[in-house]
Amino acid sequence: MGNKKELSERKLLGIAGMGWMFDAMDVGMLSFIIAALKVEWDLTPGQMGWIGSINSIGMAVGALVFGLMADRIGRKHVFIITLLLFSLGSGASALTTSLAAFLVLRFFIGAGLGGELPVASTLVSESVSAEKRGRIVVLLESFWAVGWLTAAVISYFIIPKFGWQIALVISALPALYALYLRMGLPDSPRFTAVKDKKKISAIESMKKLWSKEYRRPTAMLWIVWFCVVFSYYGMFLWLPSVMIMKGFSLIKSFEYVLIMTLAQLPGYFTAAWFIEKLGRKFVLVVYLIGTAVSAYFFGVAESTAMLMTAGILLSFFNLGAWGGLYAYSPEQYPTIIRGTGTGTAAAIGRVGGILGPLLVGNLVAQKVDISAIFLIFCISVLIGAFAVFFLGKETKNKELV
Repeated sequence: MGNKKELSERKLLGIAGMGWMFDAMDVGMLSFIIAALKVEWDLTPGQMGWIGSINSIGMAVGALVFGLMADRIGRKHVFIITLLLFSLGSGASALTTSLAAFLVLRFFIGAGLGGELPVASTLVSESVSAEKRGRIVVLLESFWAVGWLTAAVISYFIIPKFGWQIALVISALPALYALYLRMGLPDSPRFTAVKDKKKISAIESMKKLWSKEYRRPTAMLWIVWFCVVFSYYGMFLWLPSVMIMKGFSLIKSFEYVLIMTLAQLPGYFTAAWFIEKLGRKFVLVVYLIGTAVSAYFFGVAESTAMLMTAGILLSFFNLGAWGGLYAYSPEQYPTIIRGTGTGTAAAIGRVGGILGPLLVGNLVAQKVDISAIFLIFCISVLIGAFAVFFLGKETKNKELV
């Protein structure tokens, strides 16, 4: 019986993880595609910032809408809809010849991505036992690193030689296979247990998030999500371009970002180990502080060795913190509003994802020093760490209701 349950948990982790991987491939490739489109379409820093931001606008809308839908029609159905939206949009964007058409499709791709991530973590959280839940959700997040690595490899070998369009087609095709696998997936047992009971409306769900009982975790999640996503997209979407500004060639910057990306995997795996040993709060606070310190040193780095060391540590701590955040968020709410709570927090985060790349674009255009830009992200991440430390409650081994 135990083996059967373990097998189904592994299967769920694999299927959900594949979706996570394709999402990461898309977001990861976008940073390289922006650098390539700058040359091909002669984009200004402001236009480059808009590509990242429109993606985040779509993610904010998707996280909110699909989070609410997940509490109505189930986690599995939303899981399928979001991947379909993402894969079709990604394939179609390879055919675009103008920035306007590319931006419209990026919005729909973003909506698919934004909806999928919180719904996937909710589905997995509700389907595994309390003592393994944190570790498995962080391992689910680790597929993000695999996707980023794949994106970096595709970008390094494909974009310079065959063009960014081929890279986008490569990312869209495997998503259709994941869609096929997802059809046979059962819905979350927690959702199945409550789905026939009286459902509350979307407005009531939103009100419940700010009721006396859930006000504190909601405020904490909204702050930490905003700060983490703001800094992540501000820093990582601009990483190849920042490397170019620091004097490296396009190919060399892709190479260095690929090396930095490798550090994401140990970041996840150490977070997955610590999260069940020392708790969610410990992982989030320590890894967020590590991110803040690394961001500061990345900004002020003068030598290649310093830049690479800070970049590797930035990847390690930032992605470990992401894993902790996805494990921690669904544990704050009961099943009836879990999709709404997690989706809304992610949507608030995506607002940060809209502002981050736009801010970098504007500051770069005004010739603001890279060190000052990264100091802003350092402070933002520290605010997120303080929010978890002072407002968050430990949820290790907590049984979901």
